Amino acid sequence: MSELLADLRAMAFHGAPIDQRTLARGASGDPEARWLTGVTLGAQGRYAAAYALLEPMRTAADTVLASLACSTIGSHRRQLGGHGEARRWDSTALKLAAQVDADEAMADALLGLAADALAVGRLAESTSLVSRAESRARSQWRTEIRHGWVTAELALASGRAADAVAPAEAAARLSREHLAARHAAKSDIVLAVALTTAGDPDGRARRLAVDALDTATTAGWYSLCWPAALAAADATPHDGGEEPAKADLRACAAAHLHRVLRAADPVARRVAERSPWVPKLDKRPD
Repeated sequence: MSELLADLRAMAFHGAPIDQRTLARGASGDPEARWLTGVTLGAQGRYAAAYALLEPMRTAADTVLASLACSTIGSHRRQLGGHGEARRWDSTALKLAAQVDADEAMADALLGLAADALAVGRLAESTSLVSRAESRARSQWRTEIRHGWVTAELALASGRAADAVAPAEAAARLSREHLAARHAAKSDIVLAVALTTAGDPDGRARRLAVDALDTATTAGWYSLCWPAALAAADATPHDGGEEPAKADLRACAAAHLHRVLRAADPVARRVAERSPWVPKLDKRPD
């Protein structure tokens, strides 16, 4: 692996500080470099820049990377509540991955489709897709973590909050074993939501979400900041006696969401505005 690819992979998956000069080099590099750059740009909430880089890769000669690029675009659409738009990209990713039967690409596409399905209430379809992805997800730590997220989210959508805790815990543990700080922060957000929904008398959910918010803000992973702030707000029982208070956390979520939307492409902004999953923010902060 070249030094550039190693640096890009460290930023994309292992929490290395984001270096804009390295991203600029990656954006003009080979297909793997461009994919890793697109992943990092998405983590920053720079969805327009990520889309401009990843969209042309759908016809890349390397079918695996073409599939991974499509799955990444699908993930970015889904992060802003655009599950219908995400499904289009995840379906393309699955078709490409099936041509070469690559485990990582197949798992990414199947899990993306499972997340798309559960968000619109197609729980049986989502369950089937998660099951199909399970054996393939185990071949890569990153996809195994994603399998844990979607399994937890499916349990939550099915009204089985207690069953969501274990896969979220496993994803958080595996993230830390692989020194994947961004995945750990996302896992902690999923776990915080599961604990809040299942009942959390010792306040662990709030601590996890606030820590994830602090980590994401410091690292510049703005795509995670507004969900972390909302998870922390939901885990805060009242405004008195807790710092930061529920209202402060919701204001923080609003500020981060607006930041992300300003850096999104028109389609991403449109799906966010229409999505029932993205909070409607009446006033844009200056």
